[in-house]
Amino acid sequence: MNIDAKLVKSLRDKTGAGMMNCRKALQESEGDLEKAVDWLRKQGIAKAAKRSSRSASEGIVSSYVHLGGKIGVIVEVNCETDFVARTDEFQLLAKDIAMHIAATNPDVVSREEVPAETVNKEKEIYREQAAQSGKPEKVLDKIVEGRLDKYYQEICLLEQAFVKNPDVSVKQLIEEATAKIGEKIQVRRFARYQLGQ
Repeated sequence: MNIDAKLVKSLRDKTGAGMMNCRKALQESEGDLEKAVDWLRKQGIAKAAKRSSRSASEGIVSSYVHLGGKIGVIVEVNCETDFVARTDEFQLLAKDIAMHIAATNPDVVSREEVPAETVNKEKEIYREQAAQSGKPEKVLDKIVEGRLDKYYQEICLLEQAFVKNPDVSVKQLIEEATAKIGEKIQVRRFARYQLGQ
C-alpha cells in the first residue's frame, strides 16, 4: 500500500514517533490514522515518543575497544534514573552503541548538531550537481533534499543503519529500548579514537 507523506507527517506530529515507525503503522492499519495511533501504542512506540520531553540526566559512560586495540570509543548514554542505568539491558544498549560508533565513525549524534554553514554548502553542491545533470528546475529541490538525507545518514549517529541489524536505525533501536525499559534514553556525546589519527 502506498502511504501519503502528509499522512505520515500527521501521525508523526500526533504521536512523536519516528517516520519509519509511522509509515509502518499506517501500512499495518491500511491508512487509518486512529488505528495507526493504536498500533504504535500497542508497540510501545507512541509512549516512547511522549517520554522524549522528559529529562535524562542519569546513565553511564560506556566504552568499546576494537580487537587489536586500534580503535576505541567512549560514549555517554543517558536515562532518567540510576536504577535503569545499572540494568544489564541498558548497559548492553550502551555497549552496542559504542561498538556501532567504532564500526561506522559518525561525525555527530544528530542532524541538529551539523553546522548550518556545512548544510548550506552541501545543498549548494547537490543543487549544482543536479543542475549539471540536466534535471528540470522543478525537481531540483527534491533531489537536493534526498541527497541531504543520505548525507545525514552517513554522518549522524541516530540516522545510521544499526550495524547489528541494518533494518533499523540507531534512533529506532533507542526508541525500542525506551519503550521496553520505560524511560527516556538518549546519546549525549561520544569520542572515537583511531590509532595514528
